[in-house]
Amino acid sequence: MEHHFHYPHSFSLESGQTLPELRITYHTYGKLNAAKDNIVWICHALTANADVMDWWKGLIHEGAPVNEQKHFIICANIPGSCYGSTGPLSVNPETGKPYYASFPDITIKDMVNAHMLLKAHLGIERICLLIGGSMGGYQAMEWALMEPETIERLFLLATSAAESAWGISIHTAQRLAIEADGSFGEDDDNAGAKGLKAARAVGMLTYRNHLLMNRQQTDNDIEKLDNYKASAYISYQGDKLVNRFNAYSYWKLTKAMDSHNIARGRSTNLELALKQITQPVLLIGISSDILCPVAEQEYMALHIPDCRYEAIDSEYGHDGFLIETAAINGILGDWF
Repeated sequence: MEHHFHYPHSFSLESGQTLPELRITYHTYGKLNAAKDNIVWICHALTANADVMDWWKGLIHEGAPVNEQKHFIICANIPGSCYGSTGPLSVNPETGKPYYASFPDITIKDMVNAHMLLKAHLGIERICLLIGGSMGGYQAMEWALMEPETIERLFLLATSAAESAWGISIHTAQRLAIEADGSFGEDDDNAGAKGLKAARAVGMLTYRNHLLMNRQQTDNDIEKLDNYKASAYISYQGDKLVNRFNAYSYWKLTKAMDSHNIARGRSTNLELALKQITQPVLLIGISSDILCPVAEQEYMALHIPDCRYEAIDSEYGHDGFLIETAAINGILGDWF
């Protein structure tokens, strides 16, 4: 069920800027039990939304380790997105017009602070399991460190403790594609749409990999000179995102990902920051992931005090954390 939370006060950002108010769209599934100890909170990734039952169908269902029959499940849309929470398309109450390019820079910590306001609004004191994959994992780690007394267990997938130079380079290339669209910067919901399509094309190459792309998108016609299957696929994926997302949000959220580093403000290096994660952690990597490769999860597992690490052998690359739900639920059920 979709809900809306309005925080009618100034919301301070890590950059020093503020939002005059904050709105958060969130979904809930299942029922809160009398002991209030069955709460599962899911942090979503870059272009996902609060309706986790729509984009992660295989993870949550009857008979799965996390399900509506046993748990009260919450997923909140992050600030900066275009799916109901305050973002570039929202109206700035100080001007009466949408923010568009003037929307301030946000960080992963800002997103978690927004989650924490929603948590307080809902009267939640304990979260029995906090889940996050990819960028969702960034949020989950920050939250576990910011409120260790609230988060009981942590489930992380295809993620990292700090954005890598590789990830920052990819995001920079994507933003350059958006900025190359002459309409980007205009006060219009569709500004930068062609650039967003190109940015998505760059992203798709990192969500997949050489093996999978060749297997799924190779043409059998050796005489072909144009109109290749792979080209059509990349163009199709770009159009899909343009039809459901926004260039300003994509630009801001990739900047937020670049800022991710759990050591910032709390430790001198990542190793020491990871040692501060006191909760039991289940950490899953995808063998063919080239965006957040398993080396990053192996590093995390080495330094998190109470961590079970599993690598799933999959050809689906980074998107394997969304696709390999049967294997994921098998591991989660054994651990949780």
